[in-house]
Amino acid sequence: MVSDNTTLVPFKALIFFFCILVSSIGTQGQTLPSKAQILEKLKLANDYFITDSDHDPCNNCLTGGRASNIWTRAVYYEGALAYYNVSKDSAALDHAVKWGTFHSWNLRDNDVSTTNADNQCAGQGYIDLYRMDKKPERINNIKSCIDRMLNNSSNNFWTWIDAIQMAMPVFAKLGAQYDDNKYFDKMHLLFKYSRTTLGLYNQADSLWWRDASFKSAKSPAGKNIYWSRGNGWVFAALVRVLDELPSAYSHREEYETIVKEMAGALKKVQRSDGFWNENLADPDHFGGPEVTGTGLFVYGMAWGINNGLLNAADYLPTIEKGWKAIADSAIFSNGRLGYVQGTGDSPGDNGSGVTNVTPSRAIVPDFDDYGLGCVLLAGSEVAKLAEGQIGVKEERTTKRSKPAVRRVLGNRPVEADLQEGGPVSLVLFDLTGKVVARRRIDCGACGKIRGLGLPEKIYLVKIARME
Repeated sequence: MVSDNTTLVPFKALIFFFCILVSSIGTQGQTLPSKAQILEKLKLANDYFITDSDHDPCNNCLTGGRASNIWTRAVYYEGALAYYNVSKDSAALDHAVKWGTFHSWNLRDNDVSTTNADNQCAGQGYIDLYRMDKKPERINNIKSCIDRMLNNSSNNFWTWIDAIQMAMPVFAKLGAQYDDNKYFDKMHLLFKYSRTTLGLYNQADSLWWRDASFKSAKSPAGKNIYWSRGNGWVFAALVRVLDELPSAYSHREEYETIVKEMAGALKKVQRSDGFWNENLADPDHFGGPEVTGTGLFVYGMAWGINNGLLNAADYLPTIEKGWKAIADSAIFSNGRLGYVQGTGDSPGDNGSGVTNVTPSRAIVPDFDDYGLGCVLLAGSEVAKLAEGQIGVKEERTTKRSKPAVRRVLGNRPVEADLQEGGPVSLVLFDLTGKVVARRRIDCGACGKIRGLGLPEKIYLVKIARME
């Protein structure tokens, strides 16, 4: 109930109305496959990976005798856990737990003093698995590692943009888990060093140079070099961070702005076949389909629509083309993945000393795990989009009361119906399903939430206790 005198729609009728509303929005993406079809593709690819004993956790089974808690495998588990969250495929979860357990939930070389973002990447999966089963050993090592960085006065660790994806979401997840802004604040200082001090984000083009050495580098045609996967790392990292940040956090708008700027730039350079090239600025610089950048871009754009940050009418066609390219071309009938650029730092670099090679569908990269992670991230978010979950995602918190959906007027107080305590998460949607306001309100007995400061029009509101 609300405190004004407007006539309210009964709760069941409102839920029905909301479902119809979301379904009507979803018809804009009517060329997307169904959620079931998307999950079928993801299961095919994931089963191919986890049923191969070569992909069991190990201490020296990866290229170069590396252990399986390095960044390449950690990125796979980012995608695998996203896939599990939308599919509830227990095989994916069991494999992830097996991985963490095998490594005793430790970072590479068991080094909790590392400041190398690549070696902290496994912490993303560890934290997500801790949230499902709060065994302290799952989170202790990554928390110890990041806490050491909080006490380090230096902020110059992220000198290459891959690092933003590898470690930035770790800080955000810990900040959300412990409701402590110090993680968010340090994260921003580290990000600012990459973006501003090193100047890796070229706002004129809304794209990123991989590191400072690329700021003056040019393709053979004299064009800038914006590495596809590197930009994908940043794009994916920022939406993963936004998934965790409180709506009122001071730098949230900065991250949202970059996501929107990048999305606009990426949309313009998508290939006609739905993929993106390795060099976003030059289609002739090792041009050809490449799935890791493509997967990360599709993931970020789909998240943007699902969370009200990007307009569905503007970006659904881009997502549809991108997902179709992945599902129909990159994923083989047996689940193997093609068009994966091997490890490297630039277009044409394919890992293991192989350079000047454009990925083909048949090429086998030096590591075959992170590419699948990128695809699983993309497909998991597109599956939500296909289901019609536009603009209804809740903010991340460790615990919350069951949210209610109500119809309210924006200039009137909202009755919270929550027991004494705080804070409260409030999200307002307009009648197109777009998020128009997010508030984290600290209060004691929140009988009424006042001062929304919005025009006098009808909104849908969700309120939930954050603890």
